[in-house]
Amino acid sequence: MQSKIRVCVDRGGTFTDCIAFVPNHIYPKGSPKPQEPFRTIVVKLLSVDPNNYQDAPREGIRRILEIATGVKHPRDKPVDTSNLELIRMGTTVATNALLERKGEPTALLITKGFGDILKIGNQARPNLFDLSIATPDVLYKQVLEVDERVTLVGYSSVASGLNVQIPEGDDSYVKGITGEWVHILKAPELEKIRPRLERIKSSGIESVAICLMHAFTFPDHELQLQELCKSIGFRHVTISSSVSPMIKLVPRGTSTTADGYLTPCIQRYLDSFFSGFDDGMLALNGQKPKVKVEFMQSDGGLVDAFNFNGSKAILSGPAGGVVGYATTSWQENGKAVIGFDMGGTSTDVSRFGGAFEHVFETITAGIPIQAPQLDINTVAAGGGSRLFFRNGMFVVGPESASAHPGPACYRKNGPLAITDANLQLGRLDPEYFPKIFGKSENEPLDKNATKLGFEKIAKEINAFLAKQDGSKEMSIDEIAYGFIKVANESMCRPIRALTEGKGFKASDHILACFGGAGGQHAFAIARSLGIHTILIHKYSSILSAYGQALADVVYEIQEPAAHTLQASEMKDIKDTCTRLDKLCRKELKQQGFPGSKIETEVYLNLRYQGTDTAIMTLKPTNSWEFEKIFLENYQQEFGFTLPDRSILVDDIRIRGIGKSIATGKDVKWTTVYQELETVNRKPFSKASHTISAYWEGPGRINTPVYLLKDVPVGSEISGPALILDNTSTIAVEPNCKAVVTSEHVVGFVGKQEMVVSETEIVCDPILLSVFGHRFMSIAEQMGRTLQKTSISTNIKERLDFSCALFGPDGGLVANAPHIPVHLGSMQEAVKWQMKHLKNKIKEGTVLLTNHPMAGGSHLPDITVITPVFDNGNIVFFVASRGHHADIGGMQAGSMPPNSRELYQEGAAIKSFQIVKDGVFDEKGITKLLVTDPAQYAGCTGSRCIKDNISDLKAQVAANNRGIQLVKSLIKEFGLSIVQAYMKFIQENAYHAVCDLLKKTHATLGSRLHAVDYMDDGTPIALTVRIDPAKGTASFDFAGTGPQVYANTNAPKSVCYSAIIYCLRCLINLDMPLNQGALGPVSISIPEGCLLNPSETAAVVGGNVLTSQRLCDVIFKAFRACSASQGCCNNLTFGKDAVQEGEGFGYYETIAGGSGAGPTWNGRSGVHTHMTNTRITDPEILERRYPVILREFSLRKNSGGAGQYRGGDGVVREVKAILNQIEFLEELQLSILSERRVFQPYGLNGGDSGAAGMNYLIRSTAKGPLWVNFGGKNSTVMQKGDRIRIETPGGGGYGNPSAKRPLEDVGNPPMKVTKAGGSLLNYTDSQNSV
Repeated sequence: MQSKIRVCVDRGGTFTDCIAFVPNHIYPKGSPKPQEPFRTIVVKLLSVDPNNYQDAPREGIRRILEIATGVKHPRDKPVDTSNLELIRMGTTVATNALLERKGEPTALLITKGFGDILKIGNQARPNLFDLSIATPDVLYKQVLEVDERVTLVGYSSVASGLNVQIPEGDDSYVKGITGEWVHILKAPELEKIRPRLERIKSSGIESVAICLMHAFTFPDHELQLQELCKSIGFRHVTISSSVSPMIKLVPRGTSTTADGYLTPCIQRYLDSFFSGFDDGMLALNGQKPKVKVEFMQSDGGLVDAFNFNGSKAILSGPAGGVVGYATTSWQENGKAVIGFDMGGTSTDVSRFGGAFEHVFETITAGIPIQAPQLDINTVAAGGGSRLFFRNGMFVVGPESASAHPGPACYRKNGPLAITDANLQLGRLDPEYFPKIFGKSENEPLDKNATKLGFEKIAKEINAFLAKQDGSKEMSIDEIAYGFIKVANESMCRPIRALTEGKGFKASDHILACFGGAGGQHAFAIARSLGIHTILIHKYSSILSAYGQALADVVYEIQEPAAHTLQASEMKDIKDTCTRLDKLCRKELKQQGFPGSKIETEVYLNLRYQGTDTAIMTLKPTNSWEFEKIFLENYQQEFGFTLPDRSILVDDIRIRGIGKSIATGKDVKWTTVYQELETVNRKPFSKASHTISAYWEGPGRINTPVYLLKDVPVGSEISGPALILDNTSTIAVEPNCKAVVTSEHVVGFVGKQEMVVSETEIVCDPILLSVFGHRFMSIAEQMGRTLQKTSISTNIKERLDFSCALFGPDGGLVANAPHIPVHLGSMQEAVKWQMKHLKNKIKEGTVLLTNHPMAGGSHLPDITVITPVFDNGNIVFFVASRGHHADIGGMQAGSMPPNSRELYQEGAAIKSFQIVKDGVFDEKGITKLLVTDPAQYAGCTGSRCIKDNISDLKAQVAANNRGIQLVKSLIKEFGLSIVQAYMKFIQENAYHAVCDLLKKTHATLGSRLHAVDYMDDGTPIALTVRIDPAKGTASFDFAGTGPQVYANTNAPKSVCYSAIIYCLRCLINLDMPLNQGALGPVSISIPEGCLLNPSETAAVVGGNVLTSQRLCDVIFKAFRACSASQGCCNNLTFGKDAVQEGEGFGYYETIAGGSGAGPTWNGRSGVHTHMTNTRITDPEILERRYPVILREFSLRKNSGGAGQYRGGDGVVREVKAILNQIEFLEELQLSILSERRVFQPYGLNGGDSGAAGMNYLIRSTAKGPLWVNFGGKNSTVMQKGDRIRIETPGGGGYGNPSAKRPLEDVGNPPMKVTKAGGSLLNYTDSQNSV
């Protein structure tokens, strides 16, 4: 029974929202007693207002108490808690500390050889086209490498790898938590470590994060070090086996350092927060505090304030909104709901279909976090997103005006933002918006400041339009509305991607819109997505705060596992679940929950053998049939199952739930749908007043404004209209209706009348931006279809593919994801087919090609091309290119390091109709991939034809999805308009490159020249001649050496890809990347040279090595930056199958140093230019293969000296080991690398980076024998042999006498977004292949 006030607070980036539930016996003296059992009080205030208060949540609670009691609570006095019972809070304290890098100075303790592993991470760069490679800073201040080591016994890549025997009586072999055997190679010598820790503490560091190899299953060494640190006196010590007991060293390490970095900040905030109240929140004399304080965690559950920690606090605020809309918008067996939370700083998108969707490894504020989080995907578009006109296009964000200074209308001299656009359009009424602005916090929004801002940007836009043929001047209303349309489209893209990625259509959902700015955009967003129903809760603008009132207290326990989901192992699985369940219930009982209020959920983290895609699977009610649920989930998300593979259990998770609702009444799910069926709907037109507002179609008209409090339940309001309450505005678009229920405003979206004319089509900069998003969305959704329906690891998990849209001339329109080596070459493949087949391409035909002479890059990259017909004419092409694991040739994987002829690299196909008249030609493609390559001596056909066929069918399906979307776009806008804007988008890229070339001429002149050499001495020469009047240039590769009798030859298409990639980097602005970028450029490549070889030349090294050197040469000609490592360092090892299923292969590319530039240091340990592949986590590597990774570190001082230093390369040393008892068959190992002879050059007086070195370290009776292995070689590894790869550093820039500090001077830290989610994971993977 509620006896005192309960307050829920959401401290957001711009506003802090508070909602209080006040029992009726608490009310101001002299006022009548409320009739209802409780009433609500809502307070909204700025999150940052240092001139008036120090802490927004405390200030909000103070104001609530004044309103509820009528008693003054002075700001300078501790807040009286006598009327408080419960405070729940979602806070951005941890998020802000992470974003601003203002956490606790922390030391990292990690296994010897891995001191740089968190700097290297997965070695991929965040932004493909950023030459300075801005990356997030690591969170630790000092690192201490601990001389200890354990490894797992056996390996999982083949079944026999786990058949091991453990020596009896050998204490160095122990069983880990997962049930796997662990071999202790070296235990830590604590007394040797103690003085080093004492020195760290004496430097002022009080927080320590400990992460050791394989601690997820063997935490003993971490526990020993934890006790040692505590004995020395460190205030905060966190260990990875406790914070994140899951396999993968890097995300577990970053999660642990995040916890060590953030938890002390949270503790300090709690101390500060509590200090503003009297002692009612403190536990005095062993008694529980009088006021309970709980915080929302990232997983959507509440936790006691004193157990709130950093790694689970990142999404504390947004999580409340998900709980809020899920509870108030979903009904059992009804449609799933899309949550659209548009706040002041950003927009959060999520989905709820009856259960909260979690992710367990995501990137948050640039840091990989391995902890359960709600799948919330943040888009950099909120009310505070800034407005720009760039390169002829309307651009919204990602920069934000934030809370301080805020948009122009906030009276703090801020920039134009989305909020200003809504204000200008009359969609915000200043009289009904919180008056919290100005020096005295009592002034309304400043409409005049907004108008002045739009008048200023209008001059810029209209000056541009005046130069365009046929363009008309735009009014400030049209401009403001244009920015709204662009913002809406940028928010629709991730919603489409989120739903498609999970196997659902966006249109099959209900849109639950909330957040302070959500109601202004809800109808437009829904209409664009094809959604017909919108739910806007009465507390929509403060739903993240209200959601905390509906949330439950959660306590979770998770343990790693290594089980197979089969009957013989179910007893062990059940026993572990029972043990963890008891611990969960015990903890919740200690928090005061009776047994009747405690529920537990059992999850198994399941995946198929041989895949990396794990699905956290909830135990069905009254059953242990996990397999059935896993198969259903896998089929839904990926479109197929793998019945011939075992299902593995990676983790066992128990989620304990203490049922606790703070609203004063028991709310489970919404009743709005039942109410809609029975309510008597009546048209309502009694507006409070009218406001002049602008709408698409009617333009600016007097628009009725309704105050929600005055609108009876059952009222139906027709748009255009505005519906206002105290904290939010709902914009009801034309041809839409809103029905008011007791708890919601329910929106019904009607069709929009198209207003775009197909006559005299001129380029509208608003539609240009919109079509840019729509074209990219088509390519992205094709990619999600391909990833979802493919079967191979390369495509499904590494996402080594591209999908693209092309015009009827074969020119690129949009490409996603951006794989640099595919950028220019895919359109060459389409154009080659058009030229080769001429008018023979018919509807129902799908073409396949991979040949270098037909626009291919290397043979494993197979391109599938489908024409899009309209009224019998080809109007577009769609294509998908995927890297297939094997297509035959002399070596498994079809990437041999010593190939001399193209046939040795596998099947080479110039043109094949894989689908004819709608029929897939499986027999024909099997012949091409299996029979034909086996005709050559020493070669075989594809070693995985089933996977090839499955992936090719997935590529066909992806193309079909693209065709559907293109036709839908044509239906929506008309063919002539769609094709016109296709050309406008290409022209936009054309002009951007022209501007770049003109600027280059102004600084470097009309002739640019550069030459560099491959390690065999073959020159790559480039002369660029610029015509400044036209903004065009010729790229002439005369002087490049002849093709070689090796595999470093590069097809012409690779050269086109390198050029388009380099031009995009040099422009350094977000822009559509398409055929137009190559429009101003003519390319001349001598026939028979390294870059234009004969059709029989081997090319596998050209794709991964020569392409890198090409980029170095182009950047050298433009004087843009010094040379990067110029290599991919391709390492492969494995063994042939003695019997079926007993062979394996492993392939990786290894990072190096990037080149310095005019204002930046090169980055260390990162991939550059034409590749961006992730590297396998050390613990996964050792679990799967019979190797030990001895070292993965930065190669200190390998970057060239200069005013700006080149980035350092890396050292990677791998050792072949026994199968513990039985001797392993020989391991075959190959390396394909460059820059082992010629060093990466420096520029402008900078020194060259160090050349790479490859060492084979043989194990002999006399000790290790070091052998220079050369750049391209193969060998057989014996027991104890090691390969040590030292990759090249980047070149320095500028005279070394003008020295700068080593640590990245000139590199501002990467600007990071606040949250990740599955979309960011997917995008990050796309950019990392």
